[in-house]
Amino acid sequence: MTMLKRNLISIALVSCVFGAPLSDAILNTEFASVQAEEVKTKRVPALRNKVYTQLARAQKLADDGDVAAGIEALDIVKKKSSSMNSYEIAMMYNFYGFIYYNENRVSDAMAAFENVVKQDPIPESLKLNTIFSLAQLAMAEGQFDQVISYLNQWESLNTKPPQANYYELKANASYQVKDYKSAVQFINTAINLHDAENKDVKENWYVLLRASYYSLNKPKDVVRVLEEMVLRFDKPEYWVQLAGMYGEIGQDNKQLALIETAKQRGFLNDGTKLKNLAQIYMYSGLAYKAANAMELGFEQGNIEKSAKNLIFVAEAYMQAREDKKAVPYFIAAAKQTENGEYDRRLAEVYLNLELFDEAADSAREALDKGGLKQESNAYIALGMAQYNLENFDASILAFEQAKKFKKAERLAQQWLQYVKREKLDKDTLSKAYL
Repeated sequence: MTMLKRNLISIALVSCVFGAPLSDAILNTEFASVQAEEVKTKRVPALRNKVYTQLARAQKLADDGDVAAGIEALDIVKKKSSSMNSYEIAMMYNFYGFIYYNENRVSDAMAAFENVVKQDPIPESLKLNTIFSLAQLAMAEGQFDQVISYLNQWESLNTKPPQANYYELKANASYQVKDYKSAVQFINTAINLHDAENKDVKENWYVLLRASYYSLNKPKDVVRVLEEMVLRFDKPEYWVQLAGMYGEIGQDNKQLALIETAKQRGFLNDGTKLKNLAQIYMYSGLAYKAANAMELGFEQGNIEKSAKNLIFVAEAYMQAREDKKAVPYFIAAAKQTENGEYDRRLAEVYLNLELFDEAADSAREALDKGGLKQESNAYIALGMAQYNLENFDASILAFEQAKKFKKAERLAQQWLQYVKREKLDKDTLSKAYL
């Protein structure tokens, strides 16, 4: 049963007791005595037994499943409203509202409860409870400005310190209308009230507080809230979010320490978290760990072996100067793509590893596929591979092609001169032995 429904039931039971037989009164005795004193002080007219009996009959019909009959019974009562006092009319509308609410006819329920509040005089507790229920219903309907209006009306009538649920509701409505400063103020008040009474604070209050600070662009306050959430609730997502926020405010050491602890505790057990971890490692200059984090996701089946993810691992190993470990990832990514960009990168890796046949093959594959961002680089790689294989004519041909591109013209010309000299020296040396 929702808090709103319990509140509505409370309104019905507490308000109906006056004038009803004792056997029909199901409520807390102390609360009833306070209500009775209010009625007497404010000279609220009594709810006569004959009216209450008709209202209770309507409610029972609805509760037994015959809602239409219940509403029809209330309609009969309504026709006699000219002979009813303000309290009786208020209770009639209260019963309408309760039945409509149970049928999910929220707009009709709100209209009925509005009519409750319009009656005067009625017990202050009935008015307060009804206005608060209207605020809750408006919240459920997404009428956030109206929520705040109802709560302001409630506060103007209320003579006791508001409870945490009042501040919670007002904070949520304030957030929805983008009044983030007020949302922070109200939800902090709710938290402080519960802390002062040693009551458990609701987790979603901290979620709201975190979101409000984030919307106010106050990352340090977001960090403070997340630190509290980690302590109170110890959920994996809060560890990961806090690590991310540490990075945002430049506390890289704390970020890494937290993420390592989260990893050791098994909190990073899904693809999204592992990818976030890998990115944090890369940003922090820990490329080898970044590659390992992605590989763990591959092994667990939590991270797709897409070309993009494979290249991330390959580039991470390249940054970590582990070129050999990058090779299979470049190969796998190249197989998934129609253009030759990854084949070109693979050719460069093979050159670093002095695997010149493989470098030449990858460079040719890149040129055959096409779609290169810098085609000249593929020709440069091919020329260098062929030179190291002492295929000087093929090397010269590749550099001649590279020279046609303005960005590579100078480098290609230098290589051309060098390769031609080497070819000449080799040819001269060969003739000398003839």
